[in-house]
Amino acid sequence: MELSEQEQIRRQSLQALREMGIEPYPAAEYVVTGFSTGIKENFVDPELDAEGNALPPKNREEGKWYTGDEISIAGRLMSRRIMGKASFAEIQDSKGRIQVYISRDDITTEAQPEMYNTVFKKLLDIGDFIGIRGFVFRTKMGEISIHAKELTVLSKSLRPLPIVKYKDGVAYDGFNDPEQRYRQRYVDLVVNDGVRDTFLKRATILRTMRQVFDEAGYTEVETPILQQIAGGASARPFITHHNTLDVDMYLRIATELYLKRLIVGGFEGVYEIGRNFRNEGMDRNHNPEFTCMELYVCYKDYNWMMSFTEKLLERICLAVNGTTEVKIGDNIVSFKAPYRRLPILEAIKEKTGYDLSTMSEDEMREVAKKCGVEVDKTMGKGKLIDEIFGETCEGTFIQPTFITDYPVEMSPLTKMHRSKAGLTERFELMVNGKELANAYSELNDPIDQYNRFVEQMKLADKGDDEAMIIDHDFMRALEYGMPPTSGIGIGIDRLAMLMTGQPAIQEVLLFPTMKPEAND
Repeated sequence: MELSEQEQIRRQSLQALREMGIEPYPAAEYVVTGFSTGIKENFVDPELDAEGNALPPKNREEGKWYTGDEISIAGRLMSRRIMGKASFAEIQDSKGRIQVYISRDDITTEAQPEMYNTVFKKLLDIGDFIGIRGFVFRTKMGEISIHAKELTVLSKSLRPLPIVKYKDGVAYDGFNDPEQRYRQRYVDLVVNDGVRDTFLKRATILRTMRQVFDEAGYTEVETPILQQIAGGASARPFITHHNTLDVDMYLRIATELYLKRLIVGGFEGVYEIGRNFRNEGMDRNHNPEFTCMELYVCYKDYNWMMSFTEKLLERICLAVNGTTEVKIGDNIVSFKAPYRRLPILEAIKEKTGYDLSTMSEDEMREVAKKCGVEVDKTMGKGKLIDEIFGETCEGTFIQPTFITDYPVEMSPLTKMHRSKAGLTERFELMVNGKELANAYSELNDPIDQYNRFVEQMKLADKGDDEAMIIDHDFMRALEYGMPPTSGIGIGIDRLAMLMTGQPAIQEVLLFPTMKPEAND
C-alpha cells in the first residue's frame, strides 16, 4: 500500500514516540471524570474579591463545575494554536468539544522533559486521542476551558482527518460526498456536525418506544432470523444455505408469524424490534436490511391500535424534539393525536374521482392505465388497488393519516371487516407521503387463513414473486386457537427519518448497504 506524505510523517511520529519511551497505544485504563458539554453547561462563575480574584464557592452544588475543580477528560485533538511557551487546543469527546490551555511549564516533568516542545508541538497530530488532567476555568475571552496539568497520549491516528474549515458561515474542504460519508461513517461522525445527534435521536426513539410498551405490560422477545419459510409479508427474500441441515433457508422478511405463535402460547402482548431483510430495490426510502418493530396484543382490534399508535408517536416526538411538530423539508408535520381515518377506496375516489368499489378486475385495469400505472397479467384486484393508491394518493398525505379497510386480496393475514363485505380490518399510517405503519385486526380463523394462503399460492402461480406461501406450522398453531388480536409493524428507519427531518434512509442508518467499493 502506497502511503501519502501525511501518512508517512505520522508513522515517523509514531516511531519517535516509542523511542522516547511513550507508548502510543497504552493498555492501562484512563479514568475520565467529566465530559465537554457537561462541563460547559454546568460551570458556575466565581464571585470576585475587590482585586478581581476568584473567591471559593460558598455553597457547592452537586453536578456543578467551579473554577479550580480538578478534571480528567479524554478525546480527539481537533485543533491547536501554538504560541511559544503556551498553546490552546480543542478536544472532541463523545459529547462535544472543549478548549484546553496547555503551558510548557505545567506539563513538562523530569520523567518527560520534552512533553511540550517535542510531543505536543511536533509529534501529535489532529485526530490523535489524548487525555488531559487539569482544572476548569474561564479565559479572559470568556470561554470555559481546561487548564492542563498533565497530558497523556492515548492513541496515535495514522490517517489525517478531512477537517472542515469555515469562513463567513460557509464550509470548505468538507467531507460531503454522500457515498463517501455512508461508506466511512466513522469519519462522518467525527468531522460533520449534527450526524451524531441524528443517531442519538434514533436511540431516543427506540428507548421511548420500549418504555411505552414496557409500561403497558408487554414483553420484548426475539424470534428467528433464519427461517425455513419466508412469511409474514409480501416480499422477495434473501436465500442462504444451512450446511449442517443441508437445506436452503431465508433471512426473515417479517417477524409476524412467530410473534403470533407466542400469542397462541399465552402471552398478552409481545413485541420485537429487530432486523428484517428484503431482496428488493435500494433508494432514498428503502434499504435491503431494515429495522422494524412489530407488536401484537390480544383481545384488541385495529380501532384500538389506531388510538394506541397515535399516543405512541406523539410521545416519541415529544421525547425526541420537545414538541409534537417536526419540520420535514418544506412541511411541518404534527404528530399530535388524533389523526384522520380514511378508507382506501374513499381515498382513491377522493383523489382520482374513480369509485373502484364496484369495478371488475378488467375495469380496474383500465383505470390503472389511465392513472399511469404499468399493469401486467399477474396483477389481481388487490395489486391493482395497491398500485393505483401508490401512484395517485400515497404521496399526498403529509399529515399523519390512517388509510383503512383494505380489500381482502391485499391482506391475506387480516380479519374480514365486521360490516363491509370484501374488505378487511387493516390500516396503513401515511406520513409525509410515505407509509410508516401497517396494522390489522389479526385473522385468527384457521380455515379462513388456510383459504387465504391458497389464494396467495394462485397468485404465485400467475408469476407474483411476492405472494406468500403456506406456513403449515403457523396453521397448526392457529388451529390450537389464537384469541382476538391486533398487531402492528412500524418501520424504525422511516420513523427516524420523520422524527429527525432527514430526506434519505441512508442518513439514519449508521452503515447502509453499499455497492462494493472500487479498488484503485
